[in-house]
Amino acid sequence: MGKKNSIVVGLDIGTSKVCAAVGEMTEHGLEIIGIGLHPSQGLRKGVVINIETTVNSLKKAVEEASLMAGCEIHTVFTSISGGHIKAFNSHGIVAVKNKEVVARDLERVIDAAKAVAIPMDREVLHVLPQDYIIDDQDGIRDPLGMSGVRLEAKVHIVTGAVASAQNVIKCCNRAGLNVAEIVLTPLAAAAAVLTDEERELGVVLVDIGGGTTDIAVYHDGTVKHTAVVPIGGNHITNDIAAGLRTAFNDAERLKQRYGCASASMVSSSERVEVPCVVSKGAGTISRQILCEIVEPRLAEIFELVQKEVTKSGYEGSLASGIVATGGTMLLAGAVDMADRSFGLPVRLGTPARVGGLVDIINSPIHAAAVGLTLHGVKRHDRSAVFRLREDKILSKVKHRMSDWLSDFF
Repeated sequence: MGKKNSIVVGLDIGTSKVCAAVGEMTEHGLEIIGIGLHPSQGLRKGVVINIETTVNSLKKAVEEASLMAGCEIHTVFTSISGGHIKAFNSHGIVAVKNKEVVARDLERVIDAAKAVAIPMDREVLHVLPQDYIIDDQDGIRDPLGMSGVRLEAKVHIVTGAVASAQNVIKCCNRAGLNVAEIVLTPLAAAAAVLTDEERELGVVLVDIGGGTTDIAVYHDGTVKHTAVVPIGGNHITNDIAAGLRTAFNDAERLKQRYGCASASMVSSSERVEVPCVVSKGAGTISRQILCEIVEPRLAEIFELVQKEVTKSGYEGSLASGIVATGGTMLLAGAVDMADRSFGLPVRLGTPARVGGLVDIINSPIHAAAVGLTLHGVKRHDRSAVFRLREDKILSKVKHRMSDWLSDFF
């Protein structure tokens, strides 16, 4: 029997694509050993609207990743996004019973911080500690074992619609998968593309997907603000389809192949062929016209992100600038346009901190899926989540047969 190693699987369920990443824990850290990518057809603006088509997309992405990795996939960490996501900061205070902070005190102060009234149709997805205060001494990261009589905690709470979260779980279950945890998409992407130094100095993670733009503001190493804007790359595609009177799939192809963030980047003499829905034929237009459709919608997305950054209150404390990821940022000139829009340094976020299939995952479209595997590794309860990778399927079958025979003889 070959060597067995623990694996963890991230499943990014997006509006335009489903991406499954299989990570294997080795002595050198996490290595990505399998990737599966399939178009997503059952979501709109990050929310499931058709369970059957979503399940089919999940199955195909997971099957592709499973074949590449050579292992069975049973349990996944999956992502969630959508306009229903709402987040806010909260504050809790408790008395320290024995004048020394123990684990139970930390649990009590977090419970106190999340004891806020939320509607019945919403649930808490994440409670993220930001800062602890002991007897007016603030800036404490880990208060365990410290002396004091009063413990305070500042936390960031992320909530989502119960129905949306349940539909994600239902789709995974129907695809034969258990869900270990649901993780907010920008937090997952941040795990893959941000460095510890960027989180400390202040940075904004912007993940522009197909149906939504996800935002996470970090400062002093913790999350200060998260938001989901229900506009993404598919809105650019819709604009192209409407403006050029062509089908959505043809508009997407034109966007990916010829689209640019700024019309000034291309020559007015350059022309592209556009399939026409009305006449069932094809015509040509100036590539500059295509880019003139893309530019204002992308500018609008950046403007909405800027409003969220301003709302966070950390606009002047972002020494590390913006890290932009997601498939839409692959548009030519998108990073330069973001740089001009925000007035801050902008870099393209691609997955790092992992080994294995580095050349394959070196794209912003894989950021959230890889980040989910990294998030899974940090979980303490590993035994319930990770499955064993079998290098030889035959040995596995023999083992099962011997167990079955032992029941009779």
